[in-house]
Amino acid sequence: MTRTAGIWLLIGLAGYALLPWYISAGGFWSFGWLAAPLGAGSSALVWAMSGRLWLVGPLLGLGFAAAVLAARRPPLATARGLVAAGALGLATMLGQGLMILGTGTRFGLAEASQPGMGAGAFVTAAALLFLITTGISGLGRGRGDAFVTGLVGLVVALVAVFVFYPMAFILIRAFELKGGAGFGVSEFLPRFFAPEIWSVSCLGGGRWCGPAVNSLLLALLTGAGTTLLGLAFALIFTRTDFPAKRLLRVLTILPIITPPFVIGLALILLFGRAGTITEFFADAFGWEKTRWLYGFWGVWLAQMLSFAPIAFLVLIGVVEGVSPSMEEASQTLNATRWQTFRYVSLPLMRPGLANAFLLGFIESLADFGNPLVLGGNFNVLSTDIYFAIVGTVADPAKAAILSMILLAMTLSAFVLQRQWLGNKSYATVTGKADSGRHAALSSGVRRACYALALPWAAFTLAVYLLIVFGSFVKLWGYDHTFTLIHYKRAFGIIMRNGIHFTGAAWDSYFTTLTISAISAPLTAAVGLATAYLLVRQNFIGKGAFEFSTMLSFAIPGTVIGVAYVMAFNFPPIELTGTALILIIVFVFRNMPVGVRGGIAAMSQLDRSLDEASIMLGANSATTLRRVILPLLGPAILAALTYSFVRAITSVSAVIFLVSARHNMATAFIVGRVENNEFGIAIAYATVLIVTMLAAILALQALIGRRRLRRTDRVEAH
Repeated sequence: MTRTAGIWLLIGLAGYALLPWYISAGGFWSFGWLAAPLGAGSSALVWAMSGRLWLVGPLLGLGFAAAVLAARRPPLATARGLVAAGALGLATMLGQGLMILGTGTRFGLAEASQPGMGAGAFVTAAALLFLITTGISGLGRGRGDAFVTGLVGLVVALVAVFVFYPMAFILIRAFELKGGAGFGVSEFLPRFFAPEIWSVSCLGGGRWCGPAVNSLLLALLTGAGTTLLGLAFALIFTRTDFPAKRLLRVLTILPIITPPFVIGLALILLFGRAGTITEFFADAFGWEKTRWLYGFWGVWLAQMLSFAPIAFLVLIGVVEGVSPSMEEASQTLNATRWQTFRYVSLPLMRPGLANAFLLGFIESLADFGNPLVLGGNFNVLSTDIYFAIVGTVADPAKAAILSMILLAMTLSAFVLQRQWLGNKSYATVTGKADSGRHAALSSGVRRACYALALPWAAFTLAVYLLIVFGSFVKLWGYDHTFTLIHYKRAFGIIMRNGIHFTGAAWDSYFTTLTISAISAPLTAAVGLATAYLLVRQNFIGKGAFEFSTMLSFAIPGTVIGVAYVMAFNFPPIELTGTALILIIVFVFRNMPVGVRGGIAAMSQLDRSLDEASIMLGANSATTLRRVILPLLGPAILAALTYSFVRAITSVSAVIFLVSARHNMATAFIVGRVENNEFGIAIAYATVLIVTMLAAILALQALIGRRRLRRTDRVEAH
């Protein structure tokens, strides 16, 4: 404990005395301060000596920690002292960061002001945090493992700063009184339970339901449908000899790598009043042309196309992880293939099924693009929140109320999922080499999977062939003359005295790939680390901790974007207009997929693996790196894949965060759509699809598949 604390103390002192305390003009990663270390790039020590006495607080915490370590008191007393020292330093940093803003008089100092915090503040805060967690481990928490307590503290701090802190700026508006007359609770409940939000008249024969009821019904149906489809595809991949698995694998991931509005546009051109299929049935059978697509069923169809791949990515690892020896034991006892699947295999898949449903449910609630394009008069919470923020008459208080309703629905789904899983064990991967092969599916289950998955795959293929077709014609749906003009305008290259990227889309394309490549491994790391804590560790507040990691997933991306602008547009954390804010929003927007996939996969790894490693002298960090992570190939692939493609295809979360220096592909596409340049938008979407497909296949080849059979050792290939 003392050695670890000493290292963090030295790191904290270096950050306080050597690194720039405030953010540099060139951004967080700029090193321009080296040219003027005593000017704008001064450390906290220099600023404190020059009169900013409020910066002495963190030094008091570091000094207290140094005194505690130097005193060489008993371990428990030292641990308590480290916790107190770290808390003192962090509290003073928090106070001076939030209270000394702008100009005016603070603490008796005239014209006290400061810009956003920089590298020095970040390093010092991290050191103080880990002094606290090291002290907590010395008190016996987390089995006395500094790695475990440090990981818990890090995730809690990150979620607090980048989820709860920005959301507080939005949610506090829920208690705003009408007319801007201050804040109070008198109007909160009446607005929360307003009849126009919770109306159920459509269930009794009426035409309309409230947006809360619409969102709930849509999410339930989408969650159930995507889970069923994902399971069918996963079973085909792992339990059948279907000859075209590679093609089927491509079709299962195509929808997830598509900008949201493209699927909606393709469905409109297929099933709209003037759509290709609508025209065909009207001419061939005399069917009346209707607007059925613009409403509940159209949004549901688009969400099924968009979110079924998420369920598949979660479930394929879970299906592969079911122990073949258990299935063989069932058949040895004369159980049929159907009985083995019904009473052995399927119950062991419950964690994956529950997590896949939860992800589909939350994705549907938070979906913004599909309801915006296909909703028509079918209102849902996410679009109502958007129009409450950017509508003709902005109503941030209404947006906050609707956001809290979304949170309530997410919390309810989370609690029900936990009750359904209960406290049963689903571990099937132990330290012993497994034996045998997976049991084949019964003929009825196999035919049901084929009947469900193959038509859906064919439908998906047709939609995407139309998207590619639309990028090579002058105007999709009207003028189908072949042309390459859209690609030339977006991705033109001139080979004259070198290579010159003249296309209008190149800048946003390169920026998008860079930011996505940085955010994807960070998202996977944070998500899987959180899953490790939730599955393998016990600590106070574990349930609240798990729910907090799902919070950013439940809030519509538009609200997240607005919250980030409001929170990080001024000190103490100034990030707007930088690439860093885009990376951060992607990491904490998409980390729940890594969390849920990791939980589903780790639930199948027996704890005896951890215990054997620790008994052989390895610590928790080594056990995680050498034992657990190699067995989590599917979960790592799912987290990397999903976070990478969502960073590229996200619209609502970044529409308010892009800047002239850091424009994203989806913001560029939305701009082209607004200018009625549909050809360029579709061509750009096609290029993004090809790019992401290549990246996903490369990730799959790099990570490989987990093998747990008699012919292999328990390892990752």
